[in-house]
Amino acid sequence: MHCWGGVFDPDAKRKRLTELEGISADPALWNDRVRAQKIMREKNAIENSLNAYAQIQRDLEDNTGLLELAESEGDAATLKESEAAILQLVKHAKQVETESIFSGEADTNDCFLEIHAGAGGTESCDWASMLLRMYLRWAEQHGFATEIVDENAGDEAGIRGATVKITGQYAYGWAKAESGVHRLVRISPFDSASRRHTSFASVWVYPVVDDTITIEIDEKDLRVDTLRSSGAGGQHVNKTESAIRITHIPTNIVVQCQNNRSQHRNRDEAMNMLRARLYELELRKQEAATAAVNAQKSDNSWGNQIRSYVLQPYQMVKDLRTGHETSDTAGVLDGDLDKFMSAWLTMGLGQAA
Repeated sequence: MHCWGGVFDPDAKRKRLTELEGISADPALWNDRVRAQKIMREKNAIENSLNAYAQIQRDLEDNTGLLELAESEGDAATLKESEAAILQLVKHAKQVETESIFSGEADTNDCFLEIHAGAGGTESCDWASMLLRMYLRWAEQHGFATEIVDENAGDEAGIRGATVKITGQYAYGWAKAESGVHRLVRISPFDSASRRHTSFASVWVYPVVDDTITIEIDEKDLRVDTLRSSGAGGQHVNKTESAIRITHIPTNIVVQCQNNRSQHRNRDEAMNMLRARLYELELRKQEAATAAVNAQKSDNSWGNQIRSYVLQPYQMVKDLRTGHETSDTAGVLDGDLDKFMSAWLTMGLGQAA
């Protein structure tokens, strides 16, 4: 029995690791800082995946042996425990297998995830809040830390938009699969006639820029506005103009942060978000994908969705890029997204992102 689907090749990984160890042993490598950092990132990633592979193999052997022993002795409790452990190992193996193909410069970085309600008023705002919960649950399942940097409530229900910072190894590598328009079809809880409604919301993911990446920003290109926070937070909210909105005039990129009481801390976080957005934009330009991405992001409506979530008249979530689908809509909305992300990544669709 094995856990791997064929993408992960440990022998090829070991061979590549040996090559990288030879390259990194050359002192002259550090004459080119950018190349050196790229080599070391790849080397560390391969080491991590091989270590995870070895641990999974050991755990699998242990649990398989325990399973066989439980079967021979008729120990139902141990049998059930071993089967559950093996199923969890299979899931972990699929995760490691997917992470082994990450090759983007920022795939190991933390990320920001933005959600914006599309056309549809209250329906779309409620759908945006459902997506926010879905991604928070997904991050929790991966052991990623999350922080809601900005959140704007809808007029009647849900949210008009939110920005979440997701912190953890490969956070951007995984989450970048979610950029695009998400479509929901359901019987509206806000319609007294119980009619079926279609709602749209966009998701945008970009990597946190770490110390190895330099992004130059000219202060004269910025417009900084202070405003009162609009989220939860007690008496301080709505009385102090601590929230910060920064507009980068040349690109018209707008970022906003309101989660801290301190205006200075909100400005620092907003600047981090702006650097990340500008870096992500530069990546897109380098990969000659900016036009397609902007077209996808421009219209939260028909024809631009990447995934459909149908709750009525049947249960189905389908990714329109890969064809992957499931009838377990409740599981997906509760954060079970890895199969959708993996399908997109293993098809090579994420290697240019």
